[in-house]
Amino acid sequence: MRPAGCAELERQAMSEPKSLMQLAGLPLDPSRFEDSALILIDCQREYSEGALTLENIAAAVVQAAKVLERARKTGAPVFHIVHHGPAGSPIFAPDGPLVEIVPELAPRADEAIVVKALPNAFAGTGLAEKIRATGRKEIIVVGFMTHMCVSTTVRAALELGFRATVVARACATRPLPLLGGAVDAATLHRAELAALADRFAIVVEDAAARV
Repeated sequence: MRPAGCAELERQAMSEPKSLMQLAGLPLDPSRFEDSALILIDCQREYSEGALTLENIAAAVVQAAKVLERARKTGAPVFHIVHHGPAGSPIFAPDGPLVEIVPELAPRADEAIVVKALPNAFAGTGLAEKIRATGRKEIIVVGFMTHMCVSTTVRAALELGFRATVVARACATRPLPLLGGAVDAATLHRAELAALADRFAIVVEDAAARV
């Protein structure tokens, strides 16, 4: 005779959402710094004090700094991605002060800076080749914005053969308008991470995760 409540437990197990990676039996362990390159995407002053100031940006920078510290301690290659708009652009003007990387995440002399003009950090930058030259096949990603350049870059990474881990609390975004209303930043951030975790990346909570 089946124990009482067994049928209910089975029903709950069957209804629990599963990612495509879970269904496909793909490995779900986070990337290790010893096997990975760290990619910091657009950690620039435009997002901390400019026209695109993000919600929760200060806390995200703190988390990103902790991830960067771990990368440096383990000797992981570090790539700082920065976005440059066209000359005279109202955001990310290449000759303006707000394209600068925030002081907390300032690159060291031995760390690469890669300039991009599109959301995908791999597009036209040679980033894939630079990562491959280090011998690393996995990437750990932090930065801004979750729904834009982080998402676009991580999705492209899969097609390029890189396995990605995203640190959730080291990313941030902003509210977006939609159909006369708005999607708040927290909902957008969480939904984008869920979409990435379905197939494109392992998503961990913060810098304390075992990576």
